[in-house]
Amino acid sequence: MNFFMYSWMALFLGIWLDFFLGDPQGWGHPVMAIGWLIERLELLMRKVCPKTRTGEHLAGFLLTVLTVGISTLLPAGALMLCYKFHPAAGILLEGMMCGTLLAGRSLKTESMKVASALEQQGLAAGRKAVSMIVGRDTERLDEAGVVRAAVETVAENTSDGVIAPLLFMACFGGTGGFFYKSVNTLDSMIGYKNDAYRYFGTAAAKLDDFVNFIPARISAAAMLAACKLCGMDSRTAWRIYRRDRRNHASPNSAQTEAVMAGALNIQLAGDAWYFGQKYQKPLIGDDIRPIEREDIARSTRLMYAASFLAAAAALAVKAGIIFLILYF
Repeated sequence: MNFFMYSWMALFLGIWLDFFLGDPQGWGHPVMAIGWLIERLELLMRKVCPKTRTGEHLAGFLLTVLTVGISTLLPAGALMLCYKFHPAAGILLEGMMCGTLLAGRSLKTESMKVASALEQQGLAAGRKAVSMIVGRDTERLDEAGVVRAAVETVAENTSDGVIAPLLFMACFGGTGGFFYKSVNTLDSMIGYKNDAYRYFGTAAAKLDDFVNFIPARISAAAMLAACKLCGMDSRTAWRIYRRDRRNHASPNSAQTEAVMAGALNIQLAGDAWYFGQKYQKPLIGDDIRPIEREDIARSTRLMYAASFLAAAAALAVKAGIIFLILYF
């Protein structure tokens, strides 16, 4: 009983911290620590494993196992010590973990910087701002391309940055959040199909696809439900979701992008440049109207509404479990 009560309180605290305060400026972020670990382990694995196709597969697999293991076990140990010292200390630490692992406020802030840069400083500033939140090359983007990249990032990270870690923390506490973030960070750093990571990043990419399979679909459902709250086109969102949810190399990314494209009546995805090479990608959505700067703010509004619904559902389920344990 104490576990569920403490976990519920910590999750509630974490949601409150992220939604209303965001990450404190100047603090070291856990994801930066995970990224540092991945960089160091990559150097080590590439040294000790043969530079062959099989060797790179093995190196990437070992890197993935070590990163996920260390990133999960260290927070678990810290939480265990804090809870043994005093429940309040454990709740505070776990709540802070949950808050830093949710990226709703940061996602809104960074995406709106793109809109602000375009409006106040022009296309070059917009390209630079969006380069901070996307992995693609941005120097060839026109204004519509910059806005499209920002909206796609908000759509994808509604799942990866908010709802998916929220679900893992609802089920497994702050430790579950660190497990998820380690997998997600691995994919964002080495899960590419370029020459450097074609074999080395296979394990990370496959694990990310597996871990995100259910959360991506729950996130899409939350976004569809949130369309009504935001006054957006829920019928078109549903139609585009059913038609285009598989229009991506990843089995998960197009789930939320399809809902976003339909809700906003715009077209997303299409060809993009990565590391100087052009990749052909299918379009998502119908070109009902031209994309515009205001779509960045609209996308963050839908992200927040969907995240609120998912958070309310997660807290309600955990509260229901506590009620059942108490009275039955």
